[in-house]
Amino acid sequence: MAKTPAKSSATTSAKPSKAKSPATPISQPEAVPGPKKVRVHYLTRVEGHGNIVVDVEADGTVSTCRWEVPEAPRFFEAMLLGRDYTDVHHIVSRICGICAIGHQLASLQATEDALNINVSEQTHLLRRLALHGENLQSHLLHIAYLVLPDLMGVDSILPLAQTHRDAVLKFIAARRVSNEFSRLICGRTTHPQRMVPGGFTMFPSTEELKSLHTMLKDTLPNLDFAVDLFATLLDRFPQFERETEYVGLVSPAEYAMYWGEIGSTKDERRPVRQYRNITREYIIPTSTAKWTRNQGESYMVGALARFNLNAEHLMPKAQAAAKKLGLKKGCTNPYYITLAQLVECVHTVEESIIQVEELLSRGIRDEAPAKPTSIAAGRGAGAVEVPRGILFHFYEYDDHGRIFQADCVIPTNQNHGNIQKDMDALVPQLSGLSEKELELRLSMLVRAYDPCISCSTHCIDARGLDTGARSLVRINRKS
Repeated sequence: MAKTPAKSSATTSAKPSKAKSPATPISQPEAVPGPKKVRVHYLTRVEGHGNIVVDVEADGTVSTCRWEVPEAPRFFEAMLLGRDYTDVHHIVSRICGICAIGHQLASLQATEDALNINVSEQTHLLRRLALHGENLQSHLLHIAYLVLPDLMGVDSILPLAQTHRDAVLKFIAARRVSNEFSRLICGRTTHPQRMVPGGFTMFPSTEELKSLHTMLKDTLPNLDFAVDLFATLLDRFPQFERETEYVGLVSPAEYAMYWGEIGSTKDERRPVRQYRNITREYIIPTSTAKWTRNQGESYMVGALARFNLNAEHLMPKAQAAAKKLGLKKGCTNPYYITLAQLVECVHTVEESIIQVEELLSRGIRDEAPAKPTSIAAGRGAGAVEVPRGILFHFYEYDDHGRIFQADCVIPTNQNHGNIQKDMDALVPQLSGLSEKELELRLSMLVRAYDPCISCSTHCIDARGLDTGARSLVRINRKS
């Protein structure tokens, strides 16, 4: 899409962080004459395939600015049709190896909503722990392995193992705990086995929960170290602000992750079943993934959106971490998504310790999964906050408990439009940079969203869009 250097609501700031840092801040170099081209095929250190295409003319005018998604659609909704309700959660957990637990939880919520299955309090506690384990896994991967190299001026974490060995080892130790966390609750670290409609088929033992409790407490110092480290790197984050709509689960009593209503900074709260009134999916020729919009042209989901909606419900250590990182409710810098993820890591471990203590005080009980009172046609929706944002599953079942309609709205789907709007606002401000610097800033912007691109490409009706040289959509028609 063509853009000119007209004034935007977004602003850049040269205001440095108060934190003392050995780092060299990302600064604005002297203007480099155009024309310039940025062609990133495919962006590295993200999941899936995404392209950045930018053209800046000799006079500084931005003639092309596109975020493209060429990933092949994966048709998971179509795979579910005709499947029995006892199979669905296992199938959808394969949508993503990173968010397998989250997909399974959203699926179970939707199935239980449709078939009127009521689960126990113990099941709720264990599921919340499962979601915490996954978010910790993913956030630490993104923070340490995908974002930190940009801040340290290297291409990957491997050189940091030589120059910042202690920091790397602390991140590895924290992530090892997150893997063990998921295994103890779900049976393995990815594609969980134990969760089923109505409950669990197997439970962690008392000794395993005690071990988990110890590991989580031992992880807090490593997370404190990570917060201190990133507090010294704040000057390396680009200073860019753009107001947008933030969407996520909200609750009056907690930092909503597993349960709640759909909240927005610019719209009224809605029950999860009304998710389509928020997501309003649509398709464009340059993306095989759907885009979404609500009150404006785009909105953001994920850690920063959750923080802006729920920051007052963070656990005490997480609130202290946010203060140390200078992260305040209402932040509009998308590069700071990573800082919000780090704050959530601290919150996750703090809250998980309390939840494990509650399970230990109750005593783990072997209980059979709850069953539907009768199999009858019904529809249901589920929503959980996975690492990249709010995830929706919707199913409609027939009288035999088989799916005949399914819809999955992935967080990265919901962020694609916002990535584009951020680029539209940012590129004119950076048009004087060299091609290399411009590519770095844009790559860092997209990486900040931690996109799971292949998970976002599902079943689309692309008829009518397969025209034009820039279209990524192609349909083969018989003559």
